[in-house]
Amino acid sequence: MIKLLSPSLPRSNLRNVFLAGLGSFIAIAILALLAQNVPFALLVAPFGASCVLLFAAPSAPLSQPLNVIAGHLVATLTGLAFHAFWASSWWSVALAVGCATALMVALRVTHPPAGADPLVVFAADPGIGFLFAPVLAGSVILVLVAMTFHRLNGTAYPNRIP
Repeated sequence: MIKLLSPSLPRSNLRNVFLAGLGSFIAIAILALLAQNVPFALLVAPFGASCVLLFAAPSAPLSQPLNVIAGHLVATLTGLAFHAFWASSWWSVALAVGCATALMVALRVTHPPAGADPLVVFAADPGIGFLFAPVLAGSVILVLVAMTFHRLNGTAYPNRIP
């Protein structure tokens, strides 16, 4: 049982720990600052989790630009479609998340933080515009910030597909 609760990731060096935190801070700060100056939202909670992948695990397949952007779009569109047909209930929310997950896997754009997007849709009751702002605009900005940040600190991102 103790082995199950042991850390499975290797210890990170202090530089990587600092850069992961700094990158996440910068990305969310940029979104929040931009959101103060535009007439639409740019922040949703799943973007915080996206930052963990983008800045703590930039080489992971689930952190790559297509996965981040398309994963959020697929999951949000699934949530919007389910919410359009069914009221919020335990089964409609669960089915939306399950279908969003299956679609991301089938389309090879899996991005775990996007799995929360249907929950946000059911909780916030947004219109179709939610797909474009904050989801599309915000995820594109996150990827652009990650690309710039990693280029400046010498980390390879995005990864090249072999």
